[in-house]
Amino acid sequence: MQQLPTGRQVFENIRKEKLLYVDKTDLIYNLITQGKTQFFLSRPRRFGKTLLCYTLRSIFEGKKELFKGLAISKTKWKWEEYPVIRIDMSEGAYSDGLRGCKSAIDTQLYSNAKNLGVDLQGKTLPDKFKLLILNSKEKFGKPAVVIIDEYDTPLLSILENKKEFDKVRKFLRDFYKIVKASEENLRFTFITGITKFAQVSVFSALNNLTDITLDSEYSTLLGITQGELEKDFADHIDKWAKEYGGKKKYIEKLKDSYNGYRFTENPKTVYNPFCLLKHFDSGKFQKFWFETATPGYLINLLDSQKIDILNIKDFSVRMDDFKKYDSDNMDAVPVLYQSGYLTVKDYIKELDKFMLGYPNKEVESAFADELVTKYLKVPGSEKNSFAANIIEWLYTGEPEKIITDGFIPFMASIPYSITIPKEKYFQTIFHIIFNIFGFQCRSEVQIATGRIDSILETPKFVYCFEFKLNGTAADALKQIDSNGYLTPWRGSGKTLFKIGVSFDHKKRKIKEWRVKR
Repeated sequence: MQQLPTGRQVFENIRKEKLLYVDKTDLIYNLITQGKTQFFLSRPRRFGKTLLCYTLRSIFEGKKELFKGLAISKTKWKWEEYPVIRIDMSEGAYSDGLRGCKSAIDTQLYSNAKNLGVDLQGKTLPDKFKLLILNSKEKFGKPAVVIIDEYDTPLLSILENKKEFDKVRKFLRDFYKIVKASEENLRFTFITGITKFAQVSVFSALNNLTDITLDSEYSTLLGITQGELEKDFADHIDKWAKEYGGKKKYIEKLKDSYNGYRFTENPKTVYNPFCLLKHFDSGKFQKFWFETATPGYLINLLDSQKIDILNIKDFSVRMDDFKKYDSDNMDAVPVLYQSGYLTVKDYIKELDKFMLGYPNKEVESAFADELVTKYLKVPGSEKNSFAANIIEWLYTGEPEKIITDGFIPFMASIPYSITIPKEKYFQTIFHIIFNIFGFQCRSEVQIATGRIDSILETPKFVYCFEFKLNGTAADALKQIDSNGYLTPWRGSGKTLFKIGVSFDHKKRKIKEWRVKR
């Protein structure tokens, strides 16, 4: 069984140590042999951007022996050595703003100059960058290659510090401008990031870059396709399949948990590679990707823009909306997409419209978990003890306990200051809580006879909730019956529960409830 490259990002080391490598060099070859030579690619964190940058470096350094057996080795690529300048902007302490940014870049430029065997000249950092490119070209007799990984890390690190953010943005604009000004001395340029700051900001200096973020040809350049999973990870699938009911069920569980990312019009989806590697190492289904960082600024965006949590699966954006992202006027929906919390679920060509939703259960469940702590202000300890019991009651078909021993005491812990006198607020609490457990709770579900407040399914049970702020639990049950909300589930073989709940806003609690089997 080929060893996994978990936590490894340097292509050269992965190949020398014979670790598992999913071959993307056919797409890379297409990228580096077309007429255009300067590119930008945005993808969420932990998606293999750094590995791609190291792979490009090895190609342009002419290290042919590393690519034996890979797709690019069967092409007409000329294995020439170019001077490669690789700047990893994720390596730096940016909490103190501009000073930290300059220090990190200065260190990177010095390291590159040392590796290339040239003197680092110039007084300002933009001058040093420009002369590093020029001097490298003169020494090697070939134009330089510039690779900038995670260009936006200094900005995202201080996003909520407006004063320092503006300073860093202005500085980076002048620094990155060197890429455009040095075009005649460059063979190839590749820049990655999580976000693309709009034309009025950093990218005003980089308007010569070809953005392949939404390019269908490169939709699977990063991430693992279903075919790649079943071919390259076959041994690892066989290793764990028995623990999850056989190969077919296991692959479906993998797909539900970690697949679903789609970045272009191309309908093909990909897995998060980081999650797959972490899973195959342990055999556990955990929230690997989400646990690597807390999206605090995203939660604040949702709150400030009053995003409807219940309808977060039903956002639609046009192509131009992805290009409007700027720190001065941030729209939460494109940011959620670029950061990986939402992905393309469908594309309507006639309207040039993308429909967005959660990519998989891992992200939906983890995001709901984060919302409970941040949005509902509930301490983690109370949330965890609540979760342990709710899961058991949902699977054993005990809706009475879910209400009396679960939600009634849980809602009492929500601070009075954030409750809102609207039915949807209380409905949102139920929706967020159930989605923590990955039960695919769907809210405001439209069927032929009306709109269901919330519907929740487990392997043996279906729970239909109707909520009332100014009404009774009996009224809620009557509405479920009169509108036939559970008709689509009759004949499913599952036990169906109708649950009517009414709220008392002044006392911040469930006023009454009724369950009908």
